[in-house]
This record gives sequence, C-alpha cells and structure tokens, in this order.
Amino acid sequence: MDYTNSSAGRRPKSATAGQDGSTAPKISRPALMAVLVCWLLVVFDGYDLIVYGTVQSSLINDTGWGLTKATAGTVGSLAFAGMMIGAIFAGRLADKLGRRTTILGCSIAFSLFSVLCAFAPNAYIFGALRLLAGIGLGGLVPSANALVAELVPVKWRSAIATLMMSGVPIGGTIAALVGIPLIPVFGWPVMFMVAGLALVVVVPLGFKFLPKTPAPTSSTERGGFGALLKAPYLGASIFFALATLATLFAWYGLGTWLPNLMQMAGYNLGSALTFAVALNLGAVAGSVITAWAGGRFGPVPTGVVAAAVAAAALAVIVTGPPVGIVYAMLVLAGVGTHGTQCLIIAAVATRYPSHLRGTALGWALGVGRIGAVAAPQVGGVLLAAGMGVNSNFMAFAGAAAVAAILLWVISVRIKSTPESTPTSSISTSTVGITNI
Repeated sequence: MDYTNSSAGRRPKSATAGQDGSTAPKISRPALMAVLVCWLLVVFDGYDLIVYGTVQSSLINDTGWGLTKATAGTVGSLAFAGMMIGAIFAGRLADKLGRRTTILGCSIAFSLFSVLCAFAPNAYIFGALRLLAGIGLGGLVPSANALVAELVPVKWRSAIATLMMSGVPIGGTIAALVGIPLIPVFGWPVMFMVAGLALVVVVPLGFKFLPKTPAPTSSTERGGFGALLKAPYLGASIFFALATLATLFAWYGLGTWLPNLMQMAGYNLGSALTFAVALNLGAVAGSVITAWAGGRFGPVPTGVVAAAVAAAALAVIVTGPPVGIVYAMLVLAGVGTHGTQCLIIAAVATRYPSHLRGTALGWALGVGRIGAVAAPQVGGVLLAAGMGVNSNFMAFAGAAAVAAILLWVISVRIKSTPESTPTSSISTSTVGITNI
C-alpha cells in the first residue's frame, strides 16, 4: 500500500503532488480501498438497522412471545438506544484511540450480536441482543466517516461523506428484498443470519485495507465534548444535533413501521415490503442527488430543501392518493429524510477540525438517536391509541418539517473559516453560530 510518512504518522495518500509541489485533488488507490471497505460496512449497518422492520410482523404474530404493537415498538427502540450510546462514545474513542480500531471493533460487535438475535428464545433476550448490536451499529458511522474525511482531498470530502451514507438505504433495500422470498420459507431468524456475512467477508477486508492512522488529538489541541460544547462550536453543535434528532425520528420511524403500516392499510406482506423497497431506493437516490447538490449549493442549504421535500411527500400520503402516488411519495420521502441526514454528516465532517471530527459526528448522531429511539415508541403508542395509520405519517412529516427549520436557522446564522490546509494533513476549519 502507498503511504506517506509525516510527523503525524503513516496514512494513505489522499492526493498526489504536482510538479509545482501543489496537491492535486486525486484519491489514491489505498485510500479508495479503505473508503470502499467503510462503505461496505455501512451497507451492513443499514441492513441491520432496517431488518427489524421486515420481521416485526412475524415477531408479533409467529413467535408466541406475546408482543403487541406497543411492545414491539419498545423492542425496536432498544437497538436505537444502543446506537445512541455507541455513536457518542465511539466517536470520542475514534478521536482518542484511532479510527481503525474503533471501526473494526464496532463492526465485529454489531455482526456478532445480530447473528445471535436469530437464536433468541424470548423477547427479553432478543431485545438485549438488539441493544448490544445497536452499540456497534451506532459507533460505526461516526468512526467510518471521520476516517474517510481524512483520506480524501478537501474538495471531495463533502461528496464522499454523502455518498458513504448511501450504504444505509442500500442495506435497507437489501433487507426488504431478501425478506420477500426468505421470510415465508425460512422464517424471521434467517434475516439475522444474513447479517453474519459482514463478520466473515467484510471485516477481514477491514483488517487488510483500513490504515493504522494515529489518533489525531495532540497535547496542544483540546479534544472531547468539553471543547465541542464551547465557543466557537457550541451553537453549531447544538443545532446540528437537534436537526439530526428530528431527521432520524422521521427516517427510522418509517424504517421501523412502514411495512406494518402498509399491512394495516390492507396490503399483504410482500406488497408491504415493496413499499419499504421504494423508501430505501429513494434514499439511495437521495444520497447521489444530495452529494451533487450539496457540493454545488452547500450541504446545509441543500438539507433545508431535502427535509422540506420529505415533509411535503409524507403529508401527501395522508390524503389517501392512488397507490402509484404513494410509491412516488415514499421515494421522495426516502430522498428527503435520508438525504438530509447525509448532508448533516457531510456538513459536520467538513466543518470541524480533525481532532474534533469524530467527537462532533458522534455527538450529532448520538443525540440524534434520541429521535430514532423515540420514533418506534411513538409510532406504537399512536397505533395502540387507535389513532390510525395516518397518525404515524403525520408525526414523521412533522419531524421532517422541524429538521428543515433547524437547518434553515443554521444556514442563516452559521459562520465558518474555510479549510486551507493541505488535503493530506489535518483540517483546521472552525465553525460557530452567532446571535443564538
């Protein structure tokens, strides 16, 4: 592998030098392989996140565990609670101990505990295993994005961070597509067995291709949450976290409840899962669209538009349109909800210095998981209260609208110092929000 040697340690080249000594925005092959491995791990992360939504009806109807819609929502929230823990602490560990160790540790954890879910004898053990898997799931994304941000040139950092997150809906799409033929034949446990492929295929690739970069925090740069939650970062950190909370409430609420909601609306399991495919394909498209738009117009302004599109699309579904319109609106909801989250991650990854990047990503995603934890619970409570399918869609539409407002506040209040360091060295950008 092609490495450069510097006082900061060995890392894959993220750019090639021109004849004049300047740095050309070109991604080296070792860096590209590391990015690809991280993306594959995010695909499995997305699979494990969405897989519960594909088996939820089976767990309620076929296990004899005594689950109701409300308690099924509680079980669904446990993985997101684990993700909140994992995101907050893994991001900090990635800054303190190094990215590679944290990424591999999180990947092994979520793969192993997901496979064990297939053998759970009751809802209590199943929920505990989902909680433990969630810690690994939550820790992977901020750690992987922090590493990728350091391996690619500044010019490509926002776009690559956004495209990286396409792995989440791709994994969710795979979960829905795999569930259509496999669940009726083999039952719900097979869905969690598939998650073991990450452990036997992708994790070994991680040991081979992920670079052993040093922890970026130095003795002269204060890291951790203490630095993150003080000027000049405090305002941005709070508003990015709240916007993430609202966005993840909408995205994971849909991911958890959509198949069940469509079954309640009169569709069979196979048809209900195709609605989940539409949502996740929209999210994949959203990753590409927002990567382009975010690079052209900026991730935060683009996020305002994306979140507003999601809110409008979900509101249209409530009006009871023809099925073709429902599919189209779910595609737009996927574009908007997941696209917004990609753009928030891109904004955080590019606007914080290297010694705070993992912590900042972990903070935003960790606080944001409160929304992911609450969404399955709220969805179950609304249904248990007899408020109907539309109550869920309205709740998720409202959350997307809130995200649009929060990002608008950031777009009009934010001030930043553009990154000016070479692409192969540590970023020194700063960010703050004034008059908040």
